[in-house]
Amino acid sequence: MSDMTLRPIGHLATPWKTIRECPRNGRRPNPAPACQAVLLPEFHDGLLRLEGFSHVIVLYWLGPAVAPEMRFTPPFAAEPAGLFATRGPKRPNPIGLSVAAFDGFAAPGVLNLRFLDCLDGTPLLDIKPYLRTTDCEPDATMGWLAPHATPR
Repeated sequence: MSDMTLRPIGHLATPWKTIRECPRNGRRPNPAPACQAVLLPEFHDGLLRLEGFSHVIVLYWLGPAVAPEMRFTPPFAAEPAGLFATRGPKRPNPIGLSVAAFDGFAAPGVLNLRFLDCLDGTPLLDIKPYLRTTDCEPDATMGWLAPHATPR
């Protein structure tokens, strides 16, 4: 395999300065605080026609890579689970993903978002429109997490 290079397209502005403050799930707290995606000027043209979408998929870099934890017991589970059966942060590539509510533009290249779960200044890797016809799986199951699922 060859080396890969990721290039941030901007950063995320959130209210959280430390991991301790940061929610484990972007859907909590409720109401979700306002956040922003701030794109570098050379990527502003890529936002053309994004208005009108209610949600976007946001990909971001969680920080320096740490040794991945292949098995661990999540805080709310009684038994260990494999890393790829969780959303734990200690991953081989610390890429975060959120489906965020898109509340329009604050300024050119600045998106108003809700439902993020990352630190202020987190490098932004990509934005994609959320498409309920493609991205939603109404019959999806939650594996070992099913007993922990709570209705919204």
